[in-house]
Amino acid sequence: MTEQNKFSKSPAKLAVVLVRGMVSMTKSMKDTLEMLKLTHKNRCVVVNNTPPMVGMMAKVKDFVTWGEISEETYRELVEKRGIKYPGETTDSKKKYSYKTIEFKGRNYLPYFKLNPPLKGFGRKGIKVAFRAGGGLGYRADKMDDLIRRMV
Repeated sequence: MTEQNKFSKSPAKLAVVLVRGMVSMTKSMKDTLEMLKLTHKNRCVVVNNTPPMVGMMAKVKDFVTWGEISEETYRELVEKRGIKYPGETTDSKKKYSYKTIEFKGRNYLPYFKLNPPLKGFGRKGIKVAFRAGGGLGYRADKMDDLIRRMV
């Protein structure tokens, strides 16, 4: 089974966390992370599980970790770490709308600032893949545990 097929059968939301800094990164990787709104370490975004998003994560797999997130964890993340959107969600001419997360009638910024995880990312550190005991790449259902340790 290819990676694309594996993701298409999973739940609708994926959480992505920037694990390593943006130093010594190519411009295309930096641009991809900026499109995902991941500009600082330990910043998290929740995206839909679509092939373009999975492709973006595969491109920056050596700097991020991602996996499926449950509705409970998503609610907890927004309630504890959500930053209220400071202004209007559209411009003055109602031509453009700004990307926000709507939760319980309030608008929040589309990213979350998290603490470093308790007990670390993995026993081998942040330069090794998750499958090999590190903290990078696809985590599948273990993402909930990481998010709860970072909130």
